[in-house]
Amino acid sequence: LRSRLADKGFTLEVSGKALEKIASVGFDPVYGARPLKRAIQHELENPLATQLLSLSEKGKSTIRVDVVDDAMTIQFVA
Repeated sequence: LRSRLADKGFTLEVSGKALEKIASVGFDPVYGARPLKRAIQHELENPLATQLLSLSEKGKSTIRVDVVDDAMTIQFVA
């Protein structure tokens, strides 16, 4: 994801809290990594894609992902 965003001029910063949330949502010892991949898509990639499509100003920016009140937050910082 970082390299795909870098190709578009973005830098991705994911907080430890966000990584913990994704890991807890995607943890399933029976099914291996498949639930983790879905958790990354559902918790991070899909909301990020929606926000990227609605950006009025394209260009270099830092994307910060964090967790506030148990919800993922995505901020674009110039």
